[in-house]
Amino acid sequence: MKILHFFTKPLDFITKYLKTLIFLLIVVLIFIPKNNVPEQDANVARINLYGAILQSDNFLEELEKLEKNPNIQGILLVIDSPGGAIAPSIEISEAIKRVNLKIPIIAYAQGAMASGSYLAGVWANSIVANRGALLGSIGVVINGADISELVEKLGIKPQTLKAGIYKEAGTFMRTWTPEEETMLKSLINEQYQMFVKEVATARNIAMQNEPNFAQGRILNAKSALELGLIDQVGNLYDAQNLLFQKANIKNPKWYKEEKDKIEIYLEKIFGDNLSLSVQNGIALALEQFFKIWLKGN
Repeated sequence: MKILHFFTKPLDFITKYLKTLIFLLIVVLIFIPKNNVPEQDANVARINLYGAILQSDNFLEELEKLEKNPNIQGILLVIDSPGGAIAPSIEISEAIKRVNLKIPIIAYAQGAMASGSYLAGVWANSIVANRGALLGSIGVVINGADISELVEKLGIKPQTLKAGIYKEAGTFMRTWTPEEETMLKSLINEQYQMFVKEVATARNIAMQNEPNFAQGRILNAKSALELGLIDQVGNLYDAQNLLFQKANIKNPKWYKEEKDKIEIYLEKIFGDNLSLSVQNGIALALEQFFKIWLKGN
């Protein structure tokens, strides 16, 4: 009986604390340090721009790391993003423009390279697009809503104190005034002209063609090629081969940075720009839950 007890005791423990063990496993997977083991002789690297562009810090850190690596001779920028905020898109664009002066960067439009993500990659050495990719959407938009009727039905009476006739521009608590609407139109027109000029300069397209390549048009790869927004319609391997050619790489060895599986899943769901924030949020939530769990046990 003692021998049988020796084997059943661990099973009883596992059965009793199965949920706890699973929880601890998740915690370990999230908090365990990543094992970054880049190949010392790697001469080419890939960097991804996935998901909505809401901030640029993560991407810029990764790009800077590659820029400072003396062995990297070429960078493949893979883009699948619907765009995002204009400020971080410009920051990424400026960084790519700077790095491309010393390390050739080939942009590959894997799915969508539109709006802010097109601006982000426009200064790459060359742009290759998947034949099913969506490109362009060169335009600027300000979204708003007027929920004043709903607020009135709910019996809510908003109160606002402001200094400056434009200080409440864009509010959703009432209809915008003519002055506010005029100011916002002027703002987006200025941003739009900046966007168009940047694309025309980077791609060597005449500004007179703006009605064709801009105005928020969403283009397929064939049309984008005809308008000069991309250099080639092809696949990932075409983009890689073009990079090897531009960087004069005869024996390509890819830089590898290992990522844990949870981070990879989060990148696919939320995009590179949000995955780290989501990870940190999950980690913080688990940390608080773990504290409460310890008190209860």
